[in-house]
Amino acid sequence: GLRALLDASGIDVLDEAGSGEEALRVLDRLAEQGVRPDVVLMDLQMGPGLDGVAATRAIRARDDAPRVLILTTYDTDVDIVRGVEAGASGYLLKDAPPADLVEAVHRASRGETVLAPAVAARLVNRLSSPAPTLTAREL
Repeated sequence: GLRALLDASGIDVLDEAGSGEEALRVLDRLAEQGVRPDVVLMDLQMGPGLDGVAATRAIRARDDAPRVLILTTYDTDVDIVRGVEAGASGYLLKDAPPADLVEAVHRASRGETVLAPAVAARLVNRLSSPAPTLTAREL
């Protein structure tokens, strides 16, 4: 459904990946063909292996890296901060209206930051009154 929405909106979908590792392999293959995507849509949880945050970090560390727009159902403060810290240009929830998603891809391709309104509010609240940092074990 997501691919059909993007295709119908005039956005060229170059490929799909089911894991973080596969996403990196797809980018390698595209680079060998001289193709560089403008935006990568990334989920946070994709099964075993690299999660979306680690894959985003690896993608953004590349030369001439594409923008990464996280599209997920996970909206906890920790997930949002991890995604943004990894270098994501935006963070949207999968329940976003289709028109908002299409606009977000266009905005991310222009280098703009894109945050779902609920995500932006949570991020601002967290930054304005930071909670004590807990280790993974404490969490």
